[in-house]
Amino acid sequence: MTFGARLRQAMDDRGQLCVGIDPHASLLSAWGLGDDVAGLERFSRTVVEALADRVAVLKPQAAFFERFGSRGVAVLERSVAEARAAGALVVMDAKRGDIGSTMAAYSEAFLAESSPLFSDALTVSPYLGFGSLRPAVDLARKNGCGLFALALTSNPEGASVQRALAAGGRTVAQSILDQLAAENAGAAPLGSFGAVVGATLSDVDEADLAINGPLLAPGVGAQGATMADIPRVFGASARNVVPSVSRDVLKHGPSVPALREAAERFVEEIRAALPA
Repeated sequence: MTFGARLRQAMDDRGQLCVGIDPHASLLSAWGLGDDVAGLERFSRTVVEALADRVAVLKPQAAFFERFGSRGVAVLERSVAEARAAGALVVMDAKRGDIGSTMAAYSEAFLAESSPLFSDALTVSPYLGFGSLRPAVDLARKNGCGLFALALTSNPEGASVQRALAAGGRTVAQSILDQLAAENAGAAPLGSFGAVVGATLSDVDEADLAINGPLLAPGVGAQGATMADIPRVFGASARNVVPSVSRDVLKHGPSVPALREAAERFVEEIRAALPA
């Protein structure tokens, strides 16, 4: 099955929720763990144990593992493998973007079946030109994986690039969305090439989000958006949105039951927010 088909099935079965695995130093401390590899491993294994068999998507932020060097990356490898084995789809949040052979190598690190970091999908940056992502697009398609390209992010600095006008009068963000739509043409039930679109944005309706692919939506919870905002922000595309929540779930650890209860609450909130 393609990533898009697996994601559609997972969201239908488990609900439209992505939980980030973001082991900030402050979260490790709040859990009573050290800011070291042992704390990192305990944190990650607890999140996977609590949630991988019940949420649709887990999204490890690679940077929080990479900061510990090779031992941190080894923890990430185990977390990815264990999460996928338990049934969660893993979106590696690494935001890779480069050209040529370097982009190909980044793609192989996360999208090649032989890689210990093999994930269901990868976040990528298209701001060296969407065409620079071709090695990732091709490898993802070959191996049944997906991509999420940064399109309309919620950080204020992003607007200077994403809202700039490109050739033909479209915004840069819209040109990215249009190229994702082209990659998803004819895919059913859902394309594998998605966009990152912030749930906190108030003017997403100015963009055409009908890309026949998933929309990864950070910003729910600590950043101010709620699940009730999803239909208002994303309109007709709301059922393809994967709201991403990190701190507002993770703050309930290290209790496994509390982590599960927090995730289940968000799943029910998005179900209630969407029209029947």
